[in-house]
Amino acid sequence: MMLDSSVFEARNVAQVVTPDEHAACSSRARIHSHSHSHSFKTPTPPSQGMAGSGALTLRPYQSAAVQNLRLALAGGIVREMLCSPTGSGKTEMGMALVRGVQAKRKRVIFLCNRVHLVEQTSRRFTKAGITHGIIQGENTARVYESVLVGSIQTIARRGMPEVDLILIDEAHTVAGSKEYRAVIAAAKGIPVIGLSATPYARGLGKHYDELGGPLFEHMTVAATIPDLIEAGYLVDCDVYAPSEPDMTGIKQARNAFGDMDYTDADVGRAANKPELVGDIVTHWLRLARGTPTVCFAANIAHSKHIVERFHAAGVAAEHIDCYTDEEERRAILARVETGETMVISNVGILAEGWDFPACRTLILARPTRSLIRYIQMAGRVLRPHASKDRALILDHSGSVVRLGFPTEEFPLELDDGTPRDAKGGQDEREKPLPKACSSCSYVKTVHKCPVCGFAPERRANVDVRAGDLVPITKKTKPPKMEKQELYSQLLHIAEQQGYKSGWVSNKYREYFGVWPRGMRDVAAPPGREVMGFIKHLKIKHAKEREAEHADA
Repeated sequence: MMLDSSVFEARNVAQVVTPDEHAACSSRARIHSHSHSHSFKTPTPPSQGMAGSGALTLRPYQSAAVQNLRLALAGGIVREMLCSPTGSGKTEMGMALVRGVQAKRKRVIFLCNRVHLVEQTSRRFTKAGITHGIIQGENTARVYESVLVGSIQTIARRGMPEVDLILIDEAHTVAGSKEYRAVIAAAKGIPVIGLSATPYARGLGKHYDELGGPLFEHMTVAATIPDLIEAGYLVDCDVYAPSEPDMTGIKQARNAFGDMDYTDADVGRAANKPELVGDIVTHWLRLARGTPTVCFAANIAHSKHIVERFHAAGVAAEHIDCYTDEEERRAILARVETGETMVISNVGILAEGWDFPACRTLILARPTRSLIRYIQMAGRVLRPHASKDRALILDHSGSVVRLGFPTEEFPLELDDGTPRDAKGGQDEREKPLPKACSSCSYVKTVHKCPVCGFAPERRANVDVRAGDLVPITKKTKPPKMEKQELYSQLLHIAEQQGYKSGWVSNKYREYFGVWPRGMRDVAAPPGREVMGFIKHLKIKHAKEREAEHADA
């Protein structure tokens, strides 16, 4: 189906409106291996939007990030990554860069990896008054424009037009895409800026001889999820979770992001069971009835099964997948936005590029070990909207226990492709599993229940009541002085042993369950406790490797 002809219509081209924002942010923004802007709290954060004239107003952190990207390119960086959470306005920052290129009478292309993202970006550009052409299969039109929106698949087949800047949406997919890597290599020095909420994919910072350096050389961090929640640009969430599904015997393989994850073919075997699907509907009716909801299922059959059970309970629900006709897909999503459909279920097609801020509830029905997949799914409900103060996550997959709360701060470094064991990294956090309070059934990660105050006698295991969703709470934060002491001692060990900076971050996270933030780079000799902790981890990891080899 052809794109709506309105996407090719010229509108009034307006200037980026950033009154006093550079002055307010530039002093706070830092350019180094991870440029990161903090301290942008506002009493009543404005909604991101365009005026009728097409004017684009950047938020302070967006303005600072755009400036940092320009400084990085001016400093000789050719391939730059912009890290900014889902819902933070990456497209708006991309459009600000497009306006800058237009002002210099040069050409830019915005690349997407899915047809519906090409269409969505085109609509956003049109709304902002950016005249553009399309390069996407039979929808190709107006290729003479100075701004182009293109499909990577079409560009890989036809070749890159003459442009002065390449922008890549959902750039965490680049490392795993031969098409993207070939197009970038053929670009021969044309500046590339990748946009991603989850630049954690393996190999994004890997050296390639054909590029003469890393795939992405540098990363600018516009903001983190905690930053945006504090400022009111995202909402926090409440999480309810049952005991973890039985994943025994489920195969794992590397996904498109380079993460080890459960295979799509096998994960449905564990999740698509009548009693588990019934739990999904039962708990939604108890905890989320009447709220706009997105569900991520294990596979298409599982998604359709979930929808059938919602129908049986009298709830308007629909399924969508990559085989859904484009026109029908638009109609389904329109019914979701109007409230005619309350629950939309899918496997992964809505994990990227779907913007529906009113969506309050997320059902995680697909077990995953992939941090990228997990954060992309969770990001669907963290956007603020007048109808919600907080988001709600119903985790029927064990993902929150396995990977942590989606509102935490995650690693802020580009992976260079080195095996993670060699860097001291772990795919998953080492932290105690949430346990149900034996007095009130509230699931907690601390010994003393924060709800009823009950503190049971220590014992080896506490059973979690199967199938009963109860809220998970975060650990009590240790004093910052204690965090700094550990960080400084780890830094000393890393310097003595020649470990990379990522080793310090990963060991810190294994100890505290969060990534280091705001720590001073001051080394201190390690004490007995820290050395014992490192020795414990080495023994543990050695035993895990022995077990893996034995299984193989």
